[in-house]
Amino acid sequence: MEEQKEPAVKTGLVLEGGGMRGIYTAGVLDVFMEQNITFDGVVGVSAGAIHGCSYVAGQRGRSIRYYRKYCRDKRFMSFANVFRHGELVDTQFCYHEIPEKLDPYDYEAFNRSETAFYAGCSNLETGRCECIRITDMKEQVDVLRASASLPFVSHTVRYDGKRLLDGGCTDSIPIRELLKMGYTRNVAVLTRHEGYVKKPERSPLAFLRYGRYPRFVAAMNHRYKTYNQTVKLIRKLEQEGRVFVICPSRELTISRTSSDPDELQEVYDLGRADAEKKLEDLKAFLGIAG
Repeated sequence: MEEQKEPAVKTGLVLEGGGMRGIYTAGVLDVFMEQNITFDGVVGVSAGAIHGCSYVAGQRGRSIRYYRKYCRDKRFMSFANVFRHGELVDTQFCYHEIPEKLDPYDYEAFNRSETAFYAGCSNLETGRCECIRITDMKEQVDVLRASASLPFVSHTVRYDGKRLLDGGCTDSIPIRELLKMGYTRNVAVLTRHEGYVKKPERSPLAFLRYGRYPRFVAAMNHRYKTYNQTVKLIRKLEQEGRVFVICPSRELTISRTSSDPDELQEVYDLGRADAEKKLEDLKAFLGIAG
């Protein structure tokens, strides 16, 4: 009688967004790359997706390098872009000129990676977060763009017949999606310090701007509840030994749209420091020897 093998445990990584707070995640991910820590699947939301794709491509240091270099370039992020193009970021500059010419993204490395990569996007019609798998970054860059397209200051992104915006509007930390996909041993990188509780942020602007999508408006109005419930779930799973959490060891006061390279460096360095402090425990959690 043949001996039955136990099914392999699938490891997952979920990356919260948060605008420029996300550079904290870039610091964490660079430490992961230095330590050859990999996952079967990665889900990134907004800035988490932006930095997560460099991680999957194995490009250590890329995020902090080009953020420092271009953060003061108005094409990178500015309200001048909103007036000119209706977008906070210059789409051509950020999603084509930088990765294709100025600071080349390794599309081939991403495409051949064995790590499944998903970008969390908000579906305006359903009011739900969709984690869309990207297998070809150049061909599917609009999925990445949708994940980071902030409401009110971005155009809706159309992809595969869907109208999409920033995944954080509906689910900032889609740990439930990872669990549904069969990832049972997960790491969560958050950009809010432990104990953070999101407060209600109802705004009539949501209805005025997106009134045609009542489910999306409802999701935005209840976003604080969804967020707090998700963090509560993550902490419960952490206590059960099913999730390992890395989050800022102090409150991040950097604004979502900071253009200060030194401030970005400070937050990045904190991400590195926090990850390094947790390395041994993380390796034990993932079953990595040494």
